[in-house]
Amino acid sequence: MSEAILQVKGLTKKFGGVAAVNDCSLEVRKGSITGLIGPNGAGKTTLFNLITGFLVPDAGKVFFKGKDITSLTPHQVFKSRLFRSFQIARDYPEMTVLENLMVICEEQLGEGLFNAWFRSGQVQNQQKQFARKAVDILKFIELEQKKDLPAKYLSGGEKKLLEIARMMMVDLDMVLLDEPGAGVPPALQDKIMSHIQNLSRERGLTLFIVEHDMDIIMNICDTIIVMVEGRNFTQGTPQQVRSNPAVIEAYLGRGGEEKKHE
Repeated sequence: MSEAILQVKGLTKKFGGVAAVNDCSLEVRKGSITGLIGPNGAGKTTLFNLITGFLVPDAGKVFFKGKDITSLTPHQVFKSRLFRSFQIARDYPEMTVLENLMVICEEQLGEGLFNAWFRSGQVQNQQKQFARKAVDILKFIELEQKKDLPAKYLSGGEKKLLEIARMMMVDLDMVLLDEPGAGVPPALQDKIMSHIQNLSRERGLTLFIVEHDMDIIMNICDTIIVMVEGRNFTQGTPQQVRSNPAVIEAYLGRGGEEKKHE
């Protein structure tokens, strides 16, 4: 078994005295596709926000590739090669699809005033390289025909494909995906999941996925972590989790209706 690339140790976050994440500990293995499931309000999105620096924990630590990243800002977390997507895709709506990819590139020579003035040839060559890479990626996710369209005109599913494309523009080690299938038509959902699996297989990318659609989680994940009331309730293979009576109880409760904690 590969080593853990992400370790969460005793993470706690309270809002108004209520613990959204409560002494949570878990590990994600390098190169895996790991699912994170749980009833509404279990703390899944809050956990993602704590891992990626959008929230500061009240207690506990986050380690990525063996380094403590607990106090890092979201930008610093991204620089460490950890990327996070959101339930509602975030893009630059007035920029074109192609520009949305190019803006994420690191170490752009044109960002420096000296280079812009005195090394314009190098800047232009680098921009052409980025543009070629972006077009190749858009071909891969089948959005090339919309490369010159402002991102605000993409459908919700296409915007999630655009997020996958943005991941591919940089050299990442791990991606946290928050509901990649939410609000997406089934045909496009299948395409998104296929691209996610390809990223894992071909690039060795580690993926940690929150998703309410159990068919998605069961079909693409190696390991599933079940979060209940802010904690790691249990984990195992999809088959182990699916057949675990305690997991069924956590989701359905004694009355047979899904629990609501929000």
